Amino acid sequence: MNRRVLVYGAYGHTGRFVVADLVRRGLAPVLSGRNAAALGDLAAEFPGLDVRPATIDDLDTACRGVAAVVNCAGPFLDTGPPVATAAARAGAHYVDVTAEQAAATQVYRAAADVTEVAVVPATAFFGGLGDLLATAAMGDWPAADEVTVAIGIDRWWPTAGTRATGRRNTATRLVVAGGELVAAPAQPPSRTWAFGPPLGERTVVEAPLSEIVVLHRHLRASSISTYLAADALADLRNETTPPPTAVDARGRSAQRFVVDVEVRRGTRTRRATASGRDIYAVTAPLVGEAVQRLVKQRLLEGRAAAHGPAAPGELFDPHAFLDALTPEHLTWQHS
Repeated sequence: MNRRVLVYGAYGHTGRFVVADLVRRGLAPVLSGRNAAALGDLAAEFPGLDVRPATIDDLDTACRGVAAVVNCAGPFLDTGPPVATAAARAGAHYVDVTAEQAAATQVYRAAADVTEVAVVPATAFFGGLGDLLATAAMGDWPAADEVTVAIGIDRWWPTAGTRATGRRNTATRLVVAGGELVAAPAQPPSRTWAFGPPLGERTVVEAPLSEIVVLHRHLRASSISTYLAADALADLRNETTPPPTAVDARGRSAQRFVVDVEVRRGTRTRRATASGRDIYAVTAPLVGEAVQRLVKQRLLEGRAAAHGPAAPGELFDPHAFLDALTPEHLTWQHS
């Protein structure tokens, strides 16, 4: 089995978590990105790993001989399509961690003709986690009237990358209404959501992120919307909010989250919920589990190979995937 996995943007905040997770899984991260000095510093922390500096315009050599490419280098509107297409040319699976709707859409379009490898954008806290939960909640229902993803975060300490992405992302936000992707309301609606412990009841505001695009790709629903805790949004919008600070040996912050997905069909409702700590840190095991399953071809029952663009919940058995992360990285339940 080819264990080499190129991590582009490996020295970033999320990239470091991803590298450490891949090493723990017995995979062999190949450290890559645009900043050769930062790669050198990271390589000193992980002796023995291959280092391949590369610009966005010259990725073919860096991608040569790897089984998968993980893109952690935002803004993904700029990096997503070129890194994804370079991975496909090299015969490597592609995974990224974008929360940007437009970036996920562009990657899907760029990979429309890819047939030999899987291309899976938004395999992260934003996007992938909600998609896996929604797929688990949908279960045997062929369609739903409404899918609501409520994201509770007690505090949001944004990284420099998150802030750069926010400044870059001016695309129209989308929701699903009438079964179609349409522009989100100019004035985002708000409501109260009971998350349960540890967050309790919170005011949430509609904040369409990459969940909308990945869910709409493979789940039939008349309405799909995403809500985010208002106090976390206030932290994000406050330029004086500091970046995350590590409080444990893994480098995680003290931030707590709950992602609660409600699927309604007529008068019946199903729910799936995940909770854990640090939205950036938990992205790493989501990525690591996806890469490990792609490399080992442990996908949906009866599917022999992973081909072309896909959403996480479309490609993987959501119950087995989330169970594999429990309880070390998160806890989850469905009803």
